Amino acid sequence: MDMIEITRFFVAFLFVMALMGGLWLVLRKLGLNGHIPTTPVTKRRLKVVEVLMLDPRRKAIILRRDDTEHLVILGASGETVVETQIPVKANDDS
Repeated sequence: MDMIEITRFFVAFLFVMALMGGLWLVLRKLGLNGHIPTTPVTKRRLKVVEVLMLDPRRKAIILRRDDTEHLVILGASGETVVETQIPVKANDDS
């Protein structure tokens, strides 16, 4: 391969990468970037209330669904439900 062929290869490679980037930007602008449409914020029933790192591999999270909370431990080996049906306090409406 001489220098002209190597240069032609890199120019063609950069051109193809630029086309792919442009297509990605157009798809993202149109909302077709592969993300599943989510529920509007006002209609969501599920919320992560608090996250606590227990160690580098595990964390405890409190999930709120409707008017109850659930304590779950997430780790590398899976998840464990510690407590369910925790009532939400009346003054804790965030």
